[in-house]
Amino acid sequence: MLLKGEIMNMRRIIPRLAIVATLSVSLVGCNYYSMLMARKNFKEANGLYTQAEYAGAAHAYELTIADSGAFEAAPELTVAYFYLGNSYDQMYRPSMRGEPENDDLLVKAVENYRLASEKIIDNPDMQQLSMEYLVATYGPDKLNNPGAAEPIIRRMIEINPDEVANHFALARLYEDSGQADEAESILRRVVDLQPGDPSVYLQLAAFFNRQEMFEETILALRDRARIEPDNPEAYYTLATYFWEKAFRDFRLNEEEQAGFVAEGIVAVDQALEIKDDYHEAMTYKNILLRMQANATTDKATQDSLIAEADALRERANELRVEQVERAVAAAASTGG
Repeated sequence: MLLKGEIMNMRRIIPRLAIVATLSVSLVGCNYYSMLMARKNFKEANGLYTQAEYAGAAHAYELTIADSGAFEAAPELTVAYFYLGNSYDQMYRPSMRGEPENDDLLVKAVENYRLASEKIIDNPDMQQLSMEYLVATYGPDKLNNPGAAEPIIRRMIEINPDEVANHFALARLYEDSGQADEAESILRRVVDLQPGDPSVYLQLAAFFNRQEMFEETILALRDRARIEPDNPEAYYTLATYFWEKAFRDFRLNEEEQAGFVAEGIVAVDQALEIKDDYHEAMTYKNILLRMQANATTDKATQDSLIAEADALRERANELRVEQVERAVAAAASTGG
């Protein structure tokens, strides 16, 4: 049995509990309504976005994010920040840089990409994409501020240290800033991080090629072929680099040029040994053989090389036509 004092306390508490309960119901109802409106605006925004009507899409995305209460009921709607940022980004015109209204679009894009990278926590792919686009806004054709991009890329690496693309982005940032040694160090660390990933050797080779370090380029490509010994494209790529060196580097003497052509043929033969209907490889071997023919003064050898090149060119063309016909037939069979 309650004492008189206890009864009085209960009378005071019960109204307070009723007020709290009423407020809770009201807040839940408010958030639910906000969520419904946000979903409606988000759907409208997506429709406009897919039609490339970015101004209208931006307005609808702005309405989507206007009430933060909606995200409590539907956290997946936070992706609206990314699409809002991208809508402004799409409207920005580099050719109009310096005009206040145009520049303001990029400011809004940056802010919403930043918010997306912070608020989208249940969708790692979209969070990564938001940071990638944020980094891109600091590129040379937009804000041209590599210093602002660096901490974002480092954060991307911190969040996902095994994603090699983030390391590549940081290396390219240093390379574009004239810090080639630091870029090379980053790329070599990526090789140590993912030694079985062919893409890391391709990135390293491309870097060395841009730095005009041909021997290092070839070493990286050979390392790529070493971990993919059954991939004809690995050897085909080697052949294309040898051809480019022999054909485009006018500093080479005849002996050096002939050496690179010969190495290119060895590489392309390895590709064709793995895949004998590789018409792209046949096309390059045809070109390399003609370069060999042009470099020799022996008429019989020259005629033999040209005949082999002609046969490869014809076979490559046949295979190319067959490939197109198969693709057309496959599309027709599926109703495409």
